[in-house]
Amino acid sequence: MGRIVEINGPIVTIELPNVRTGEQVKVGKLGLVGEVIARDGERAVVQVYETTESLCPGEVAEPLGYPLSVELGPGLLGEIFDGVQRPLTKIFQESGDHIARGLNIAPLNRDKAWHFEPATQPELGERIAAGALLGTVQETPSIQHRILVPPDIEGELIDRAPAGDYTIEQVIARVRDGSGHIHALKLYHRWPVRMPRPYLHRDHAAAPLITGQRILDTFFPLVKGGKAAVPGPFGAGKTVVQQQIARWSNADIVIYVGCGERGNELVDILETFPELTDPNTGRSLMERTLLVANTSNMPVVAREASVYIGVTLAEYFRDQGYDVVMVADSTSRWAEALREVAGRLGQMPVEEGYPAYLASRLSAFYERAGRVRTLSGESGSVTLIGAVSPPGGDFSEPVTSHTKEIVQTFWALSKELADSRHYPAVDWNDSFSGYVATVSGWWDRHVGLGWKEKRAEALGLLAQADELSRIVNLVGPEALSPVQRWTLESSGLIKDAVLQQSALDPVDSYASPEKQYVLLELILEIYHQGLDLLGLGVPVQELLVLPILGRARRIKGVFPSDKLDELRGFGMEIRAEFDRLRDEYRRAEKTAV
Repeated sequence: MGRIVEINGPIVTIELPNVRTGEQVKVGKLGLVGEVIARDGERAVVQVYETTESLCPGEVAEPLGYPLSVELGPGLLGEIFDGVQRPLTKIFQESGDHIARGLNIAPLNRDKAWHFEPATQPELGERIAAGALLGTVQETPSIQHRILVPPDIEGELIDRAPAGDYTIEQVIARVRDGSGHIHALKLYHRWPVRMPRPYLHRDHAAAPLITGQRILDTFFPLVKGGKAAVPGPFGAGKTVVQQQIARWSNADIVIYVGCGERGNELVDILETFPELTDPNTGRSLMERTLLVANTSNMPVVAREASVYIGVTLAEYFRDQGYDVVMVADSTSRWAEALREVAGRLGQMPVEEGYPAYLASRLSAFYERAGRVRTLSGESGSVTLIGAVSPPGGDFSEPVTSHTKEIVQTFWALSKELADSRHYPAVDWNDSFSGYVATVSGWWDRHVGLGWKEKRAEALGLLAQADELSRIVNLVGPEALSPVQRWTLESSGLIKDAVLQQSALDPVDSYASPEKQYVLLELILEIYHQGLDLLGLGVPVQELLVLPILGRARRIKGVFPSDKLDELRGFGMEIRAEFDRLRDEYRRAEKTAV
């Protein structure tokens, strides 16, 4: 036991001579949750994850003997937790709209019984390795929960429970380690959130994370196990992009961490996600989703913990052999929590008041992403997507600039595109992906040859069009050559027919990779056919009024992803229309001669 010496907002100094750095502490009469972040002689510096109002020097504090940890076991999916893994639904039932301070509710339900099916191997008396499969629990109709030996335990399997219903506190197996100590294993275990869970090695097999959003998948792809950032100012559509990724991505598990965002935005997420339907199963998306909610009016240091809670949960499901997507919204608010704590500790500020270790903390967080070979020999992945909220949309501010150096996919959102009703408002000039060469082989094998070249050609047209638009704004379209005017028109087709995609359109909300490829191919076909006609001397004005252009802009919402033959049939109409114009021009030339 120790006593409080000094209180500085969420930072509390306590006389605790034997406590370890990183250990959890119960602070004051209310038993507030805290974590030791530094030592100063006999004193411990503790950051408290609840408000410290009315806390007094002299009150007692008790170390708990373990670091800030999460409970990992059946009952996680479909739940909504706060920044230190307390279940918000149960908190609401006990304390109403406001979280009572010191409220201690177990994250996982102790009373619910789960049907456990034991694994057949290894036999009793044989060695069982860390991470090995003990058995399975059907947690939701969509997800089978694999009960694994904790990563820090291995030895001789001396007992295993038969198939049956068990609560998470009941022992399902016993393991004797090399020193003779017997470990009683349950359906759940605890794991420190700041310690990455171990694995055998990185798995370099590359598969794209398909989100169903054309500008993300076709133009700025992300791989399973990759790192991405979604920076954008208020009103640019970050929330909708995140919802689309959560709903349509080909991941097994989705974890959404609301870190310091405004309460009304997070409420919208909490209300919307349970209503979303999983397109793969037709059931509720929450059957393979869990949410960590920490709003801006909650204690600031809980934001700092919430991202570690989320990524540890993601690694736990990765270890079961699942592909997990974790969305952190937003890392800017997390960085602001680091800044506040650093200021109260008197640490030297650097860029815009952030601590000097901002870049290393961001890097350490994103490095927990990856596709790995797990301890049990399975292949699993954690894909991290961090939303960034730069003040005023300034991408040069420290959090955005450091993140840009760390991640390999950067989906920059533009307020100008959002204001013009172009969604997703991903700016093709500021965005980039370092995975293009990695995934090009997958696209060539599974979708169509030449994906990389078609993507590069489309981006080249968009870049040319941006230059030409500036000329048009100054002197008008008459100053452009016919080829330049056709380039401008073709880039508009790419924007409208390929890049623009409505989340509310029942046909076009999701586009399969095959549909994305065919759409891009059709628009480039129009561009090439037009260039050919211009080479024959056809006036560009005749090309600009072709009815086929208007149909091309709308075709994405006509044929869903399972009607690709009809969509390809539109290509025959394109060729017929241009052939008709070509024949008319040639006949006119012959008549003139």
